[in-house]
Amino acid sequence: MSSIPADQLARHLKGSLGQRQTRSGLSPRRLPAWAEAQNLDASLDLMAGMTSGVRLEFQTTSRTLGLTVLTTGLQILPESRRTIAFDLLVEGVPYDRATVQSGSTVIVDTTQVPHAVSVSPGEPCQIDFARLPPGSKRVEIWLPQSALVDLHALQIDPGAGLETSVLHRPVWAHYGSSISHGMDADGPSGTWPAVAAQILGLDLLNLGFAGQCHLDGFVARAIRDARPDLISLKLGVNVINLDSMRERTFAPAVHAFLDTLREGLPDTPVLVLSPILCPMIEDRPGPTLRAGDQIRTVERPTELAEGALTLGRIRALLSQIIARRQAAGDANLFYQDGRDLFDTADLADLPDGLHPNPAGLDRMGRRFAVSAPEVFRRARNQVAEPLPQQAKEPSPGQ
Repeated sequence: MSSIPADQLARHLKGSLGQRQTRSGLSPRRLPAWAEAQNLDASLDLMAGMTSGVRLEFQTTSRTLGLTVLTTGLQILPESRRTIAFDLLVEGVPYDRATVQSGSTVIVDTTQVPHAVSVSPGEPCQIDFARLPPGSKRVEIWLPQSALVDLHALQIDPGAGLETSVLHRPVWAHYGSSISHGMDADGPSGTWPAVAAQILGLDLLNLGFAGQCHLDGFVARAIRDARPDLISLKLGVNVINLDSMRERTFAPAVHAFLDTLREGLPDTPVLVLSPILCPMIEDRPGPTLRAGDQIRTVERPTELAEGALTLGRIRALLSQIIARRQAAGDANLFYQDGRDLFDTADLADLPDGLHPNPAGLDRMGRRFAVSAPEVFRRARNQVAEPLPQQAKEPSPGQ
């Protein structure tokens, strides 16, 4: 097979704002280097390296593909390492999935206080996709949402072409927390923003970071400077889970984030989404902690709860903030209640009390595709329909 080195793959990357050169290749990053330089949180650095929404997209005549990578997964003890999967789409249709067992692992031991973090080193591997359709086709290799990826090389059939995709779609930048990051999805094309983007015909930039979304100014500037066609911000849940803001600071921070976007993108549609349903913090403040396979709130004295936020209060504040800015003349600013995507009837798909399972995430994406403001839905060629089922070419003899 013909091998294309990592430095030649950079032009085929979608969904990343930065890259790190490594000894063996190229590591996509979801934040630009200047933004990462302003970040002092090791967890955000890890999450920005996880490739949720990042994919290689190109036009090729090759019938087989091989991708040499070194992955770095995540294991939160006492749980096992999260599944690392690569999804192949052909002409926008899910075609194949490959999982990786090798690679390095970041291990977080939650049984210790403070949590102990270590790295178990691993080896590169090659991911193979075979029996692709004949002729020229648009191919997307979605990189895992639950791991960092060091791209080493792409292998294609001898004599096969590899060209930049000519498909141009509106770019949708989405900012959110772990639910948007989607580590609980069954694969990288199954996060709720990825599902919605496939239905809506949008070019996804997923800035959902697990444990994050604390209205960091450098994220607002990164979105502004990327100049997307559409922006959505799913705000609030981790402000409660980490108890990182009180009412006095949350509202001004939302205004400041929006002001930063409007400095460079005065007319770009911006949708602010409130959190989905989460019963344990609907009417009581955080912080929350993981206890086994469940998330629970932490008890604290009543006198320390003044100004602390709940989901109900977050929704009220976001609605009020957006209404005031709309009244001041921002006609391209929208608000949507996150419970439109996941509400009481969906609680069976909230196994740990906070994070939807794969079925819940898929449903969220499909619901967003039909409930988002019309400006998000104009890119569709037709009314949203169920995603096509896998259409892998039969093996010989089938």
